[in-house]
Amino acid sequence: MRILLVHQYFLRKDSGGGSRWNQFAKYWSEKGHKITVLAGMLDEKSRKYQDCKHKFIVKEKVSDSITVIRCHVSEAYNVSPLGRMWGYISFGFSSTIAGLFVKKPDVIICTSPPLIVGMTGAVLSRFKRIPMVFEVRDLWPESVVEIGAVKNKWVIKFLYWMQKVSYRSSKWINVLTPAFEETLVNSSGVPREMISMIPNAADLDIIRPGPRDNWVREKYDLGGKYVVSYVGAHGTANYLMQLIDAAKMLKEQAPDVQLMLIGDGMQKSMLISEAERVGLDNITFVDPVSKETIGDFINASDACTAVLKGIEVYKTVYPNKVFDYMSAAKPIILGIDGVARKLVEEANAGIFVQPENALSFTEAVMKLKNNPHLAAEFGRNGLAYVHKNYDRKKLAEKYISLIEKIVKEQKQK
Repeated sequence: MRILLVHQYFLRKDSGGGSRWNQFAKYWSEKGHKITVLAGMLDEKSRKYQDCKHKFIVKEKVSDSITVIRCHVSEAYNVSPLGRMWGYISFGFSSTIAGLFVKKPDVIICTSPPLIVGMTGAVLSRFKRIPMVFEVRDLWPESVVEIGAVKNKWVIKFLYWMQKVSYRSSKWINVLTPAFEETLVNSSGVPREMISMIPNAADLDIIRPGPRDNWVREKYDLGGKYVVSYVGAHGTANYLMQLIDAAKMLKEQAPDVQLMLIGDGMQKSMLISEAERVGLDNITFVDPVSKETIGDFINASDACTAVLKGIEVYKTVYPNKVFDYMSAAKPIILGIDGVARKLVEEANAGIFVQPENALSFTEAVMKLKNNPHLAAEFGRNGLAYVHKNYDRKKLAEKYISLIEKIVKEQKQK
C-alpha cells in the first residue's frame, strides 16, 4: 500500500520533538508499505535546515520504503504569532504543490495541527481521487482561540471554516483522546461512527529505564542534585512561569533541587531572562535534543513534569511527554487537569498539581523528594501501565489495519 502523509513536524534523524509518525512510518515500512511524507523544512529551533536554505522542495530518502519531501516554511515562524500564521500558510501552499507531483498513493493521512494540512489533504484527496484520513492531535482552532493567540473575528471564522472543510473532506478521523471525540461529536457534528481513537503512546524501543548517574549529570554538573525535568515546548500554552516561580520557593526550601527545562519555543528567552533577573541558579536550560538522546535526560532525573495553562481546552489532551516519562519509570508531577490527570491517576504514576500554581508544584516536589519509596512505586506503576496499554508498536498495527480497511472499501466502490 502507498501512503501519503502530510505532517509539518515530521522529524529528521537526531532531531528533537514528537516522534509518533516517525515510529508509525518505521513500523509500517517494515510490513512492506511505502510511505511518502510531506514535511516542513524547519528544525526544532525553527531554523531552516542548512541543505534547505533558499529551496522550495528538498527530497530525502530515509529508507527504501520511506521518502520525505521537505516543503518550504517561512522562517518567520517563530518570530511572532503573525509570523507563525504565515509559516503555516507557506507550508500549506508548498505541501499542496509538492503533493500534486507525488505518484498516486492509496490513501492520504493529514495530522493536525497545523489545521491547514487539512486544506492540503482536501485538495490532494479530490485531485488524486483517494480517501483522506484526518488526525486531530490537538483541537484547532479551539485551543489557539481560548489562550488568546488569535483574536481577530475574521481569522477565527476562517479557522473554523478550515476545520469544517477538513472534517467533511475526510473518510475517517482519528483522535488522540476520548475528550477530542466528544468535542467532534457534540460541537462539530462529526458522526461517531467515523471516528477512531488511536492515542499518543510510549516509544518502548527508544526510551526505557536506565542509569540515573549517566553522562547528563556529569555534563550539566548535576552531581548529587535532586533533578526535576520538563521536556517539550516553551510556549504560551505551557506556562513554564509556574516552574520559575516554583524555583524561587525551592531555592529557599531545598537548595539541592534542580529544575531542568529541555526544549525551545517563543517564551524560552523570556524565561531565561527572568531566571537570571532573580538569580535562580537552580534551573538548567537545555536546547532541544534528539528522541534517541532524550531518554538519557529523563533517566538522569529523579522526577519529571508536564504542565499547561489552566484552561478548559487543555483538559482534553494527552501530552506525549507523559508517556516518555512512564517509559523510563519516572514519577510524574502533572500540572494538567482533565483526561491527562485521569490517565496518570489511573496508572497511579504520579501527583496532580493545580495548573499555574507554583506552591502546589513545590509541595509535590518535596513530597517525592522526601518519599523515595513512593516515587519509585509511581515509576514502576507507570512503566507497567504503558507496557500494557500504550505500546506504540501495537497501536501502529491497529492504525494500519484501519487504513487498509478504508482503502479496500474505496477500491470496491
